[in-house]
Amino acid sequence: MERPVALITGGTRGLGLAIAQALVPEFELLIGGRDPARTAQAAARFPAARPFACDLGDPEAVAEAVAGVDRVNVVVHSAGVAPRKNIEEVSAAEWVQVLNLNLVSVAELTRLLLPKLRESHGHVVMINAGLGLHAAAGWAPYSASKFGLRSFADTLRAEERGRIKVTSIHPGRIDTDMQRAAYAAMGLPYDPAEHLAPATVARAVKYVLEAGDGAVVEMLQIRPEAVGHQ
Repeated sequence: MERPVALITGGTRGLGLAIAQALVPEFELLIGGRDPARTAQAAARFPAARPFACDLGDPEAVAEAVAGVDRVNVVVHSAGVAPRKNIEEVSAAEWVQVLNLNLVSVAELTRLLLPKLRESHGHVVMINAGLGLHAAAGWAPYSASKFGLRSFADTLRAEERGRIKVTSIHPGRIDTDMQRAAYAAMGLPYDPAEHLAPATVARAVKYVLEAGDGAVVEMLQIRPEAVGHQ
């Protein structure tokens, strides 16, 4: 019997890799990443995984990669960027970069996979953020992209209800190398205790996928016990 297939974008490190580790016992994996060598290396860590290497910001590259996917049951959108700058410091090019990767590329990849997702009565999981529910100073492009992602998820759910399940997961700050680098760039102290472990969020992804037939977890918020909205 064939196992279901899960495509995880941003699957080569951090949260995406943790999600892959959580799902591998039950799923065949498509590990998404931009760099072909790194993506192949990440996929090789698992017994039933293949690389899905493409630049998500390049629609032609995404379409070419999707053409090689014969079936898919779950898509977890985990790739993203999270620059921290005040509005007066953000250029138009930076706005475009953040919105393109965090929102537009999600919409395009999902659109291209819709026929296969409908065929499998599949599940789309959007890794959103606390900043997709509550805005905060210094995070305008990121927060705007995540508010947009929440709206996209809600609209997709409304349009595909009964055919595809759609879930938004809103974690707080996650202990990843990207997060540590952001703190270092800002010269701020970093406390792992104020961040969620990637494995914790990965378990939340697995939880929503196990809701069972006839049920869907539409939105799940999870954040570090010791901190607030972010």
